[in-house]
Amino acid sequence: MSFLIDSSIMITSQILFFGFGWLFFMRQLFKDYEVRQYVVQVIFSVTFAFSCTMFELIIFEILKVLNSSSRYFHWKMNLCVILLILVFMVPFYIGYFIVSNIRLLHKQRLLFSCLLWLTFMYFFWKLGDPFPILSPKHGILSIEQLISRVGVIGVTLMALLSGFGAVNCPYTYMSYFLRNVTDADIVALERRLLQTMDMIISKKKRMAMTRRTMFQKGEVHNKPSGFWGMIKSVTTSAPGSENAHFVPDLTLIQQEVDALEELSRQLFLETADLYATKERIEYSKTFKGKYFNFLGYFFSIYCVWKIFMATINIVFDRVGKTDPVTRGIEITVNYLGIQFDVKFWSQHISFILVGIIIVTSIRGLLITLTKFFYAISSSKSSNVIVLLLAQIMGMYFVSSVLLIRMSMPLEYRTIITEVLGELQFNFYHRWFDVIFLVSALSSILFLYLAHKQAPEKHMAP
Repeated sequence: MSFLIDSSIMITSQILFFGFGWLFFMRQLFKDYEVRQYVVQVIFSVTFAFSCTMFELIIFEILKVLNSSSRYFHWKMNLCVILLILVFMVPFYIGYFIVSNIRLLHKQRLLFSCLLWLTFMYFFWKLGDPFPILSPKHGILSIEQLISRVGVIGVTLMALLSGFGAVNCPYTYMSYFLRNVTDADIVALERRLLQTMDMIISKKKRMAMTRRTMFQKGEVHNKPSGFWGMIKSVTTSAPGSENAHFVPDLTLIQQEVDALEELSRQLFLETADLYATKERIEYSKTFKGKYFNFLGYFFSIYCVWKIFMATINIVFDRVGKTDPVTRGIEITVNYLGIQFDVKFWSQHISFILVGIIIVTSIRGLLITLTKFFYAISSSKSSNVIVLLLAQIMGMYFVSSVLLIRMSMPLEYRTIITEVLGELQFNFYHRWFDVIFLVSALSSILFLYLAHKQAPEKHMAP
């Protein structure tokens, strides 16, 4: 009876997560597109639902909600479903919609979709060869074979995003990095933009006049009719040869117009960037802006500490055995020499920490996915992009479970460890540190160069 009650609780929560994913799909991703593929919408919502369910089970594990056997069953079922979606369903439909957009392959799209999926499976399987991610005990069809490979991709993605975010967050929040933008700078750039637009209009008028002249000469050439007109058309040059000298002129003008239009786009983006920078300067003077500026300094310290710890972990091949909360409380208590129930409070603080990690992970990923979708999607590619986002989202959340496990006290890791199998968890944490360090240092270099060159670019005459 308790299993049925526990299952009803899990099913209800999954329905709610599915509904939230459906609304997010409708109101955020596809609100500007008329054509919707419901299979894409269902796959995205199901992936979101089962991804959130894994985080829900982590919370239930800490709070001891549901029976232990029920939690184990739903952990196992949830992992099997999410792996089925990520390894089989989503890659197949990505290939299917790619082939559907190619007219030559439209009649045999099912065959080519299967070929693309088999290609994906080959490279997906070969991914596990260079990494020490599996125990020799695992069979070729075991769940560990799939989750270990998904974990490598997901942890790499998480580390890249975390490394960039750790650097970009203080860069975005701190007023120290804001350029000094004046109204004169904006007016000068807008004047350049207007001059460029005037040149584009002038050259397009010239092209239109040239085409009109060519059209009129063509009409005059076609006017002779009757017997003598036919004789003249045979004995004179071919139609259009009189206008041949106009063609190079048109081609040259079109090239100039293309170059000017590209310049106008760059100037428009730079103008918008200056306006945004000016708004940020005004915002930084408000109370809320000063708060975020302080937050930026805090994150900059965190970024330096994280880079330092990642370097230490890599150099000394170190992986923590105790969760960070318990370790931090133990160090504080020993330093201050006070009586404190470390086990009791570490459980509660770990719960709060894991909850914050889960909420911020889901929120941050959804915001990132929305920005990414609007940046690259179109009416034809939108279905493929959404499926790619679903794939990224699922792998991201599966990998989050692998890494969050280390933030939990030992007594809460039991079922998660049993469900995930004998994976090489230490490898994933070392791999995360390596990719995080590379991503953070690359982001620092990129933002430094962008910040250094931006004033020269904007203030150029």
